[in-house]
Parts: sequence; structure tokens; C-alpha cells
Amino acid sequence: MNIIIPMAGLGTRLRPHTLTTPKPLIPVAGQSIAERLVREIAQVMQQPIDKISFIIKENFGAGVEKALLQIAEEVGAKGQIDYQTEALGTAHAIYSAKTLLEGPVVVAYADTLFKGTFALDEKADSIIWVKKVARPEAFGVVKLNEQGEITGFVEKPEEFVSDLAIIGIYYFKQGEKLKQEIEHLIKKNIRVGGEYQLTTALENMKQNGAIFKPGTVSDWMDFGNPAVAVETNAKVLQYDQKEGKKLIADNVKLSNSNIIPPCYIADNVTLINSTVGPYVSIGPHTVIENSHIKNALIQHDNVIKNANLENAMIGSFVNFDGQFKKVNLGDYSRLEA
Repeated sequence: MNIIIPMAGLGTRLRPHTLTTPKPLIPVAGQSIAERLVREIAQVMQQPIDKISFIIKENFGAGVEKALLQIAEEVGAKGQIDYQTEALGTAHAIYSAKTLLEGPVVVAYADTLFKGTFALDEKADSIIWVKKVARPEAFGVVKLNEQGEITGFVEKPEEFVSDLAIIGIYYFKQGEKLKQEIEHLIKKNIRVGGEYQLTTALENMKQNGAIFKPGTVSDWMDFGNPAVAVETNAKVLQYDQKEGKKLIADNVKLSNSNIIPPCYIADNVTLINSTVGPYVSIGPHTVIENSHIKNALIQHDNVIKNANLENAMIGSFVNFDGQFKKVNLGDYSRLEA
């Protein structure tokens, strides 16, 4: 089985954090979104993973590419980097990894995390994972028939047609068929909103007799903006704690300080006269002094003093000193009294 992970988007809603780090590589409780996504797919899929393509922009840099290839290696797969040179839509992005569109293929967008147990229905040509949502008008949704098969795809419906939102994870029994449909779109220049859309290719496959079935997940965690990212961090910490993962490094230095679980505290973190938690992730080489912090996602090499933070997201190499409560600080920021 091959996996294709499109991740060439700019992550504009998560700025300023994505100005220095691609969104899929932002750590959540010590692991990047991309790494968590790949590991979760490897765990729930009942087939060995052969190859993984990470579709990125050419300017992401050698360091990013090395980190992504390492993720593939750690799950026993061969990684490759493919480039989407133009923002021409979801189908165009997938086609950037056309060499992997053969045999069983999973396509998973690296801006979301999930929890669930996948069961591959051998009668289906494709499985599209969905989650019931309260506001389906904000998502792409699927329509089902009485046999539980997908009969249509509707993008952000103005009137209710379904509350099953597409979460961005797809399985294709034969990747060649998806490749054929995308090539048809590009050859005939069939675009929606100026772009080649995956939903158009899926609709064509359905019209040609392909059977689509829905898959469901128990939880779907977004990472679209800083506020949602902090919420997702809290959920991930709860799952990691429940699964018995080691969350506090052995060399954390505590001086008159308390940690309220669940929290992730990385190597070489120093806490002085502070209370941290619950739901706080702190990257390595960070010093926190005279502070109270909860519900926060804090990256590495920071100095935080005299802080009373809640629902905060802080990048790396940040120097923060002050009695602010809600902050969203990117890398190399300085905020001092």
C-alpha cells in the first residue's frame, strides 16, 4: 500500500507560526502533525506500507525534506518528496505523486488528525472517511443511499443534505483508476473555481460504476488556526496520557513548581516558581519562571517570565515577559515589560 500526503498549502490561517515552519511539521505534544498522521494510518491500516509521498513546495527546504523522509523510514516505508509547483487544486496536488497511484493507495491531507479503527470493505472501490458534524454547511459532505453507499459529494451545502463531513482521508483499491480520472481532468482542462478538484474526479469515478463507501472515525481534530490548534493539543495530550505514553522528560528541572497533568514537557525544560497545566505542551530548552500556564502549545528554546497564560500558542526562540493572558506569538518574538 502507498500513502500520498499533500501538504503544499501555505497554512495562512495559522500564521505567524507557518511563516517559519510548514503547518504539518508544527509539533503537537512532541510530534509533528505529519508524523502523528502517518503513524496513525500505519497503525490502523491492515496492510504494510510500501511508499509514502510528501507533496510540498520546492521552497520548503532541505531540512523539511529530511524530516519528512525520516517519518517514512520510521514506519518501515520508502519516502519520497514530490513538488506541487502551482496551486491548481486538490486533484492536481495528488497527481504530483502520480508514480504512487498504483495498487492500494491512501490519500491523507496533513492538516488534520484523527482517532479511529479503520476497516477496509473489500466490496468498495474507494472508502472516504467522514465524521458527523453540527454545522455541515462549513464542510464538504457525502450523501448516502439505503445500502450505505456514497451517492454524491456536496461542497458546503447551503441547504441540509447530510451531516457527514469529509475529513480528508481516502482509500482507493486501485490507484490507477484515480490517476486515469485526474489525467482526464487535466487533459480536458476540466476545472472548478479555476482548479482541478478531487471531488470532480471522484464524481466521474462514481458515474463510471465505482462503489464508494464511508468510513467513520471516533474523533477528528483540526489544526486550522491557533485557537483550534490549542484545543487539538489538549485532545492529543488526553489520548497520549490514556495510551500510557511518556510525556514528561526525565531531565526536566523543577524549582518550587507544579505540573498538572496531562502535560508534555520535553528535554531540558526548567520550571521555576511556576504552575503548568493542565493541557500544556512545552518544547525542549525552554525556561518558565514565575508563571501560571494552562491550555497552551509552546515550542522550543523559549524564555517565559511573569506570565499568566491560558489558550496560548507560542513559537520558538521567544522571549516573553508580562501579564498578558491570551497570546499568539510566532518564532523569534520578544514581548517584554
